[in-house]
Amino acid sequence: MRTPLDQQPTPSQPRGDDGFDAASLAGAVLAEEAARRAETQQGDDALPLDALPGVGGEQMPLKQAFRIGGFGLVGSLFLLNVIDEFPRVAALVLAPDIQQTFGISDTTLLGLIGLTGVLVVLSTLPAASLGDRVRRLTIVALGALILMATTVLTGLAANPFQLGLFMALGGIGVGFRMPNASSLLADGYPIEARARVYAFEGAGRPIGQLLGPFVAGAIAAIAGGDEGWRWALIVLCVPFFLLAILNYVQREPRRGAYEQQAVLGTTLEVDDDAPPISLSAAFARLRKVRSFYFLAVGVGVLGFALVSVPGLISLLLEEDYGYGAFTRGWMLAISWSGTLIALPLAGRYGEKLMRRDPSLILRLCGVLLLCYGLAVVVALQFDSIALLIAGYTIANACQASAFVLTGPAVATVVPYRMRSQAFAIIGLYVFLMGGFFGNLLAGSMSDAWGERTALTVVVPPAALIGGFFIVYAGRFMRKDISLVVEEIREEQAEQQRLASNPDDIPVLQVHNLDFSYGPVQVLFGVDLEVRKGETLALLGTNGAGKSTILRAVGGLGVIDRGVVRFNGRDITYSPAEYRFGHGIIMVRGGQGIFPGLSVRENLDLSLTTLTLDDTEIEARIARATALFPVLQERMKQRAGDLSGGQRQMLALAKALVHDPELLIIDELSLGLAPVVVQELIAVVEQLRAQGQTMIIVEQSMNIALSLADRAIYLEKGRVQFEGIASELAERDDLVKAVFLGMGAHS
Repeated sequence: MRTPLDQQPTPSQPRGDDGFDAASLAGAVLAEEAARRAETQQGDDALPLDALPGVGGEQMPLKQAFRIGGFGLVGSLFLLNVIDEFPRVAALVLAPDIQQTFGISDTTLLGLIGLTGVLVVLSTLPAASLGDRVRRLTIVALGALILMATTVLTGLAANPFQLGLFMALGGIGVGFRMPNASSLLADGYPIEARARVYAFEGAGRPIGQLLGPFVAGAIAAIAGGDEGWRWALIVLCVPFFLLAILNYVQREPRRGAYEQQAVLGTTLEVDDDAPPISLSAAFARLRKVRSFYFLAVGVGVLGFALVSVPGLISLLLEEDYGYGAFTRGWMLAISWSGTLIALPLAGRYGEKLMRRDPSLILRLCGVLLLCYGLAVVVALQFDSIALLIAGYTIANACQASAFVLTGPAVATVVPYRMRSQAFAIIGLYVFLMGGFFGNLLAGSMSDAWGERTALTVVVPPAALIGGFFIVYAGRFMRKDISLVVEEIREEQAEQQRLASNPDDIPVLQVHNLDFSYGPVQVLFGVDLEVRKGETLALLGTNGAGKSTILRAVGGLGVIDRGVVRFNGRDITYSPAEYRFGHGIIMVRGGQGIFPGLSVRENLDLSLTTLTLDDTEIEARIARATALFPVLQERMKQRAGDLSGGQRQMLALAKALVHDPELLIIDELSLGLAPVVVQELIAVVEQLRAQGQTMIIVEQSMNIALSLADRAIYLEKGRVQFEGIASELAERDDLVKAVFLGMGAHS
């Protein structure tokens, strides 16, 4: 691929009297862009449909899927989904009694109930990040225990502040469950039955909505008195406690096992010590899964309507029809009844589409969301309460079915190691991006023109635009699923390689690496390895992609595709601090020191990330500075007063105090006098003789090749040469490219 940095003037380019000929230059630029687009299209190596997991074949009976994955997992998650709804629904149904106890208004009570959603959003992402590292069922069980405790405390609240606090804290329990439950279902049941499994588990919510008002009302009635509502909440702690135990004792499914079985015919060995996937890396990586990205944007836009509609409908029932809290509660509960019929149908039909073409399931989601918007608007045109609730019931059935179908779609296109975080991001887009701003927009319109007008204005565009983005996301599903398949195959190949020769493990492996800055791709299928004690020179013209490779290796950028391994362990999505802590240390040319601190303070500061005693600190500093006698003489001198060469020595010393497993030096000689460069070369040669593993990026080909065992030459983001360093010096075309900035194929 050709980037603007690659469009360097060469002797072959046409010139006019005043330099470049404008017309010729414009033509060259257009030709370069056309070539770039052609290369990108040719690189579309999506697998054929029949090679994708879950496509084709016969439908698996749901009973068979439950026998394979076990009914206990989906059953316990289903029941927890039911009970999760009870505290919130109970608060709505018992609102008159709660208001009487605390002397608060409808607005205050609804506001306190709404705080739960804030804690759901805040807890979902960290809970999901944890769920992609540890046993998810433990987190789900912990969420149930949190809900148990907060429900009891809500029933015991002594004032409105405590009431709101405990209600809000209950959202943490929901946030712990939601993303991890979705991830567990994806790993727990065969691909051929996933949509119906998600539909089964998702039916718990409408059942909870239907049963909640009657259960809460019955308990309050039996308890009697003005504060019977307290007993309704306290009694609910019993099912939460039982379900916490039930979820905890379930068998944790293996991550990605069904994808591996579908692609490889077997499952891979589990690395119990796999590096963590940081939340930031997962978020950045998932943004590059284009089907997931547009799906998340779609549900975020839809959230503008989805989150605000129930509250506005409730206010409409109060202000236009005069219904109290109890009546509003059971009417809204009834509006979920149609979902019990729609979900099984959506699951079955969604699976049928998935077997034909995965993109079709997102098209169905988009259609259902358009139907949702239409049903809400049509329902609002009726004054009859029966027709209004009937239309809203149809709308709820459509949106619930659409969201159930997004579950198997997300599970299919994202890497299985970050599924929990993917589901959490979906929730984040709905409740934070859509829900927060949607509530503000709809609330302001409702205050100005009434609930019917607000709903009529907000819902249709949100459903239309959100549905469009979700349908558009389907265009990229085949490519994204193909990348998941590729990662699984690569993982198997590496495990087979390690099994055949366990002693032959490179310190660093980069395989099939693609990298983009926004829409501009700068690396294409880069492969490289660095062995223990080896020095690798990374060469190429400006814009060739050398520094981008270093960013990918150091964890400073998230790749589009490929894998990075360190000592045989996959660190592709691990954070930069993990890589640094395990020995990948980078020295940037002309950078890496604090000018305002002394030399000694710079060295001490470098070691603050390590837990070392004073003896070890002194030993490390002594070993590092032994290579640079001038630094030992200037320990108290301000680093900013050092010469350029001495600053580079200090930067190297700061790296060496960490005893790096892999030392990466970017532009060692940048801006330095030849005599200083010779001193630095001598130091690097000494490190090489000691067996230090290194990658060296250098503009000076002579310097790089004098230090390196092997060399890689990059041009326009692709590896054009890899081999013994001395062989590169014999390639006139590559030598010209390095020294003159000419492409190797010019």
